[in-house]
Amino acid sequence: MIQPASFSFPTPIQYGPGILNGLGSVLDGLNISKPLVICDRFLPETDAFARFREAIDSASGIDSFEVFKDVHPNPIEADVKGAVEVYQKGSCDGIIGLGGGSALDVAKVCRLNIQRPDFRLEDNEGLFAKSWDKLPPFVAIPTTSGTGSEIGRSSVITLDQTQAKSVIFHPKLLAEQVILDPELTLSLPPHLTAATGLDALTHCIESYTSPVLQPLCDGIALEGIRLIADHLVTAVKNGNEIEARGGMQLAALMGGIAFQKDLGSTHSMAHPLSNLCHLHHGLANALCLPTVMRWNAERKPGLYRRVAIAAGLDAMKAGDHEADQLALQWVEELIGQTGIQMGLSNHGVESSHIEPLSDLAIKDSCHQTNPVPMQREDFVKLYQSAL
Repeated sequence: MIQPASFSFPTPIQYGPGILNGLGSVLDGLNISKPLVICDRFLPETDAFARFREAIDSASGIDSFEVFKDVHPNPIEADVKGAVEVYQKGSCDGIIGLGGGSALDVAKVCRLNIQRPDFRLEDNEGLFAKSWDKLPPFVAIPTTSGTGSEIGRSSVITLDQTQAKSVIFHPKLLAEQVILDPELTLSLPPHLTAATGLDALTHCIESYTSPVLQPLCDGIALEGIRLIADHLVTAVKNGNEIEARGGMQLAALMGGIAFQKDLGSTHSMAHPLSNLCHLHHGLANALCLPTVMRWNAERKPGLYRRVAIAAGLDAMKAGDHEADQLALQWVEELIGQTGIQMGLSNHGVESSHIEPLSDLAIKDSCHQTNPVPMQREDFVKLYQSAL
């Protein structure tokens, strides 16, 4: 039985089944009377949106709200510009991000252009040279359990100028309130439950094994792995199991917290797969994670011992190679249990893609905190191995 709870880290978080019913008091506390709701084009037809509409319709002080529902699965600059336009035309006074990581990323970052219409998203240096004290208040309500975007201080947007994914980071992008209601994830289909859950797993594993010193994130990442080990397969196979759905929401949140420590080469491989081959980000991570783990373990034995232990495996006294193999085998079996078929070639990726994918991967910043340094030719080998 999930007990409702409120906690902060540092964003205030409300968690529990039915917690969305208190949305009105959240909006009132933030002085939001006409929010802009940002989502993708599929969400308004879901049970999750129906639950949201019921909650906001019953909220006192909210006469109406605007909706921007044109967010792409891998958000682009046009999504940000479109959200800003709807916000301004509708005379809105706050933002609600409702959906998966793409919607939440657009919801976070569009506030920069609401405050400063002339700000260019590619100007990362200029981002920190400006004051962002007048951003519209932002409430994050995830309907998937994967990206952890609801708790993050960054957004990933494909820029017009480079056609590459850019991480736009600033502490002011944090939400004023996160609402985690497991009931909103009950209608998420198995394949998306699997892909988003494995995205959360990748965040936890890559952040934990990053060499950057952030011991608080290490502990959070390991607990996220434990929750995923306990709950992901159940959430995929029995989507109405509220305990599993709630556990995965917390695991995704913890992955989002942990990767402020940074990520690794799996993400540098996954980002181009989304851009060039249009793979779902979580699926791309799942297809690349075992290959990168094997590569890292061969060069840094014992790296994944604590991952294996967090997953409930008896790896404490195992040798370095054995401990790594236990972790790797568990990850591969978990992916299989969620129904995902391994092999990039089974998802539309061809050998002709490898060179352009590698060109983008080496330019992606995530591999800079991989436990093993990477060169472009290493990515070529990894894509070939994952094909």
